[in-house]
Amino acid sequence: MDHGRVRRAERAVPGEHGRYPPRRRNRGDRAPTARTRHAGSNRTYSTGSTPERPAAGRAPAAERSAAFFDMDNTMVRGASLYYFARGLANRDLFGRGDMLRCALGQAMFRISGRERLRHLHAARDTLLAFLSGHDTREFTALCEEIYDETVSDRIWEGALRLAHGHLAAGQRVWLVTAAPVEFATTVARRLGFTGALGTVAETVDGVYTGRLADDLLHGPVKARRVRALAAHEGLDLRTCAAYSDSAHDLPMLNQVGFPHAVNPDEELRSHARARGWPVHEFRAHRGKLRAAIPAAGALAGALAVGALRNRAGGSDANGRPPAGM
Repeated sequence: MDHGRVRRAERAVPGEHGRYPPRRRNRGDRAPTARTRHAGSNRTYSTGSTPERPAAGRAPAAERSAAFFDMDNTMVRGASLYYFARGLANRDLFGRGDMLRCALGQAMFRISGRERLRHLHAARDTLLAFLSGHDTREFTALCEEIYDETVSDRIWEGALRLAHGHLAAGQRVWLVTAAPVEFATTVARRLGFTGALGTVAETVDGVYTGRLADDLLHGPVKARRVRALAAHEGLDLRTCAAYSDSAHDLPMLNQVGFPHAVNPDEELRSHARARGWPVHEFRAHRGKLRAAIPAAGALAGALAVGALRNRAGGSDANGRPPAGM
């Protein structure tokens, strides 16, 4: 991919992580808002209702439109939590067992093309345990460093072009992901997006407690938070677009006027084709990945053996993924 293009897109977006920006006073201003705020406060927002589709051929009104992008395998190749865990392992902040669990989840995700909730929950629990007792500013700084080291060269260039097309049309662009909101906001800011919604970890006096402040941002919860954001921003979901790779995101996709499937799993691909949704395929070797699904168990075993060999040999845990990751 063109790394220079990604770097040129890394514009600063000041503000606190994840919160909704205030409504823009000038509705004629077509530039995307540059502020992000925390989405995990205890404030209650209207969840709205599922919209009807707009009439065919009707152009979305830019000031009331936005695009919502899932992150893992939609905007970022693979599972972002794995890359974050890899960055922690590079700093000796993650043990080999923690890294192995994240690597297994990443291997299954890359091979099958489908999220596994048990892997997502395991990664969440591992990360929460790591966060407990850490300062929020320290974690935010880590997010910046780890983006540069492990994520910046794994952005799907085609997905980035789609997002920048919405921005060029005067629409807002949000990342919506189960990843930590601090990390999601870092990615959104570096790519020049409006902001991000992500999973919020509970904090007390600027220190993480090791618990979630709200539900994991996944499935119906993701759709509910998008509706809340739309109500707060004055967006019309009938003129909004959403992009995802997973059938888990059908609640979000079904509530917008312009749903898109990106690198979809088989269930979402079938659903999109049946309904005439656009399907964007950025994976160069999708057929090879599908053929490799029966080998997932063997690869998982190889990862475990490799971890044991590293431990026996005393080699450092550098977080390198298995071949092809």
